[in-house]
Amino acid sequence: MALGPGNIALIVGAALIIFGPKKLPELGRSVGETLREFKKATKGLIEEPKDASPSEDKKHNSAKEPLK
Repeated sequence: MALGPGNIALIVGAALIIFGPKKLPELGRSVGETLREFKKATKGLIEEPKDASPSEDKKHNSAKEPLK
């Protein structure tokens, strides 16, 4: 479901009515900061498994070695 120009105008108009023109820039700024923090957190979660994978590979390789 795509947002067309009419839908975006309706959302912006509703936001102006609900929050007012003075509060809207502050609200946009806080939403932007929240999204930025969320992206940082998810990027950190994505990079963690890459760091952990070599130790997991060592565990799997040691299981392949024959017992003495």
